[in-house]
Amino acid sequence: METREWIAAVGGQGERMAAAAEQAGLDAPVPTCPDWVVRDLLLHTGRVHRWAATFVGEARTEPVAFPELHAVAGDLPDNGAIAWFRDGVTRLVDVLTDAPADLDCWKFLRSAPSGLVFWARRQAHETTIHSVDAEAAAGLPSPIPSSLAADGVDEMLCGLLPRNRGLHAEEERSALVSATDTGDHWLVRYGLERPSGVRVESPVEADSTVAGTAAELYLSLWNRGPWGGLTADDGLASLWTDNVRI
Repeated sequence: METREWIAAVGGQGERMAAAAEQAGLDAPVPTCPDWVVRDLLLHTGRVHRWAATFVGEARTEPVAFPELHAVAGDLPDNGAIAWFRDGVTRLVDVLTDAPADLDCWKFLRSAPSGLVFWARRQAHETTIHSVDAEAAAGLPSPIPSSLAADGVDEMLCGLLPRNRGLHAEEERSALVSATDTGDHWLVRYGLERPSGVRVESPVEADSTVAGTAAELYLSLWNRGPWGGLTADDGLASLWTDNVRI
């Protein structure tokens, strides 16, 4: 995906999230985030958006503490939460759109070629996953474009997973992850050390296989969808769902 597509996803998925929140109601429980109601979901994601916009809009090159809830939402009344969330989406889209392609700012994945690329991609998927949460609260389906889903699988396996020690085994193992609709493939290795993921051009030998549409993989890897039917390796499925948290 290109940067402009990620930015468009931030805006589009942000509006989907806001619309689902309006339909569900702010006090509706969020099935995919059991400790939250919709208002919690909006406030969390709105804080993330404002945090990201700080790095991009101010070209901050050093880490900035995640904002305290009161500092960003203040005494926000319940009936203002959705408007406050939409304001944050708009601000984030604006600063991403205005940022130079070679923006130098802090990012937590060093492999990203620029601060703009990192934050546009990261916030596209942050917003998409939480729009799924809001739609779950409203009892709505969550259709995800295959290109966006495949890109999110790539970010997860090649970027975020290596930062997470939850996927481990007593001996080195491998899993081939394949998107059946887009033809994308990834090889994941895990054992006693940090896991790793790389994109591969075609299917390769591995201890396990995980296969489904890009959207199915995306939701399952983010623990928003079932693993049933995606792999015959129940141990891998359980290990992931029990231990991998981003």
